This record gives sequence, structure tokens and C-alpha cells, in this order.
Amino acid sequence: METALSALGQRTAPPAISWLMKTALSRPKLISLAAGFTDNASLPVDISRQLLNGILRSPKTGQPALQYGTTAGEPQLRELTAAHLQQLDGGSDRAHSAERVLITGGSQQLLYMTLEALCDEGDIVIVEDPTYFVFLSILQSRGIRARGVKLTRDGLDLVQLEKILTQLKNSGELRRVKALYLVTYFQNPTGVTTSFAKKRAALRLLKKFERAAGHPLYLIEDAAYRELRFDGGVDVPTALTLPGARHRVIYAGTYSKPFATGARVGFGILPEPVYTAVLRIKGNHDFGTANLLQALLTRALASGDYDQQVAKAQKNYARKARVMKQALAKHFPACVEIWESGGGLYFWARLPAGISCGVNSEIFRAALKHDVLYVPGELCYAADTARRAPDNELRISFGSASETNLREGVKRLGAVLRKFLK
Repeated sequence: METALSALGQRTAPPAISWLMKTALSRPKLISLAAGFTDNASLPVDISRQLLNGILRSPKTGQPALQYGTTAGEPQLRELTAAHLQQLDGGSDRAHSAERVLITGGSQQLLYMTLEALCDEGDIVIVEDPTYFVFLSILQSRGIRARGVKLTRDGLDLVQLEKILTQLKNSGELRRVKALYLVTYFQNPTGVTTSFAKKRAALRLLKKFERAAGHPLYLIEDAAYRELRFDGGVDVPTALTLPGARHRVIYAGTYSKPFATGARVGFGILPEPVYTAVLRIKGNHDFGTANLLQALLTRALASGDYDQQVAKAQKNYARKARVMKQALAKHFPACVEIWESGGGLYFWARLPAGISCGVNSEIFRAALKHDVLYVPGELCYAADTARRAPDNELRISFGSASETNLREGVKRLGAVLRKFLK
């Protein structure tokens, strides 16, 4: 008998993130350096209790928080979000207008709905090589093709981006291109931060090819890790501050990573007509993001408790990153190339060419046998037939494991690697 599932239902593969998280949670002795969980010990339990008690103390504030809200999000949270981004960017209020803010159930929902609004099956999104593998799962599920652009230490390779756009123009496929997706701060998985100069150049390239495409080419800036900076460096402004960005930049942000991952509240700043299309889609998804969580984040931002929690998180991850860096230097073979980050949750490691650490590799199986888990880097590469994806890279996270487990996990993984990299 034929299935009743839709093409999307049949096509959607099991997300790698689900398997990684299930493995980490189902094996108590396993040390997970894989899933990008945040640090349990630094979650704002006391702050959240106080804020929620204040919200629920009286019917005047408690009842609205426990009721449905608006699809776009609560007006005060939208205003506070716009003001917060303006403060981070030091830009004009026009670039961060509350009227363009959409509150979502984490930035993941915004990314999914944006692709729903922009892309048909067979369309193309250009991504970094490597990139956020859950975004790649969304593309796969919706039948959207991806083209990968090599990533360097300060962002994507602009020469290759132009080359790919030219190839697509010459092949007649440029009309299927809808967007360029960049994780611009402490990128998942590599930890790279895209320079402002590269954001500007990328937006100019998209504009250059728009006429041949016959429609707008959008820059999707995923800034999920922006506020987890701990190196003391200067923040890079968002693409929202660039000339022409108001009409072409889609910004995805979140309060989950810097405040609390269980408080699934994200946000976006979108241009028209994308904003209206996504707003209508969201109305069919959920009527609006959970009002109680919105009330929690509104009070956290307004009271200064949010900034206090971000500072605490930054200090905590700075310490854990140092612990992992020291452990890597002590236990990993010298031939392994390490990409260090000044923020976020990850280190990126590259083994010598020809040494596989992919999902089906002996190294990955040996790591699991020794109760340590990492993300095989091959999962972070798009299914782009124009190049062969490398399988000698891995992502390791210092986000959730304790400092003791970070040291032990890196020690275990290092022992495995030394066995294969003699």
C-alpha cells in the first residue's frame, strides 16, 4: 500500500542533532563534547524565579502572561529588542525599528519560517562551508538545494562566492537562488566571526547579481552566538547597519543562548514583503510565541537582569574555553589544527588530510567506545555536488560539560586520536 505521507514527510531525514542529543542523554557515563547545550550551573534559576514571581503575583500582570498574545509578539518586548540591538550596533533606530521585529519560539523557528516564505522545492540557498548543520537539515527537509562557499578565518571566501554566483548565472539557475545564509558571530561550528568588511562585500555581490536573478537576493544573518563574546574584543556591527540592508537583510537573533535555552524566545528583523509573509505563516504555526516566556524576557531586559546574566555567562564560558584550550594543548596530537574562538561554545579541529573522523569512521566508533562524543565535521557541509566534503574535521563543545568532564573528555578523545595519528 502506498504511503499517505506528503513529499516533505517522506523526504525529511532524521536530524543529526536529535541523534546526538539522544546519545548524550541516554548514556550516563558518556562525556558529550557534541551537542551545544549551555552550562547548567550558570542558568538563571534565581533571577527567573524572582521575575516569574513578580509576574504572577497579581492577576493584573499574571493573567495577560498566561493568555494568548499577538502573533508578532508583545509590543514592549519588540521595543526592548529593537533598543537592545541598537545599543549593540550603535546604529540608527531606523535600522532597528520595532515595527520590523518578530518574536519567535527561538531563532530556529524564524529560520524555518523564513525558508517557508522564500523557497520552493528546488530553490537554492548559498551557505558557508561548513555551516550550522541543523539549518542544513531544514534545507534537506524542504527540498532546497545548497551551494557551499569556503569559510576562512574572517568569514566566507568572497572570490568563491562571486565565482559560484557567476556559474549559477551562466547555467540559468541564478533565478532559483533566494538567499545567502551566514552565521556571523562565533560561528557554529568553527567559531569564526565574519568581519564587517565581508558582510558589506557579500551584500554588494548579492545586489550585483539581483538583476540577472530577477528578484531580490537576501542576506540571512544568524547571530545566535553574538552575545557570548568573552575575548574582550570589539563587537562587529550587524549587516543591518549597511546601506540598503533595510530591504535585503534578514536578521535572526535569540535570547535562548545568552539567557536560558529553556526559555525558547528568539526574534528577527525582516524586510518587507518577507516580514508580512513570515508573520502570516507564524499565525498558522502557533498564534504567537508563549506569552509567559515573553513576559519573563521583557522583565529581564527592562530590569537589567538580562545584562547581568549575559555578563555571568560570558565569564563562565571564558573560563571553560581556557580549560578546553589547555586540555587540547596537553592531549591532542600536535598535527591536529585547532581553530580557537573568542566566544560562542565551540572549538573546531582538523586532522591531517586522509584521516577520517566522520560518522562511519574508526575514530568515531573508537571515541564512542571510550565514552566521549563529538560532532563529525562532515555533518556541517552542504550536499553540494560541486565539491567533495572533507571528513577529517570535528566540532567539540565546552558548553555543557563540567570543567572536570571537559578535561577528561578531551583526554579520552586525545588518546583515541593519538592511536590513529601515530
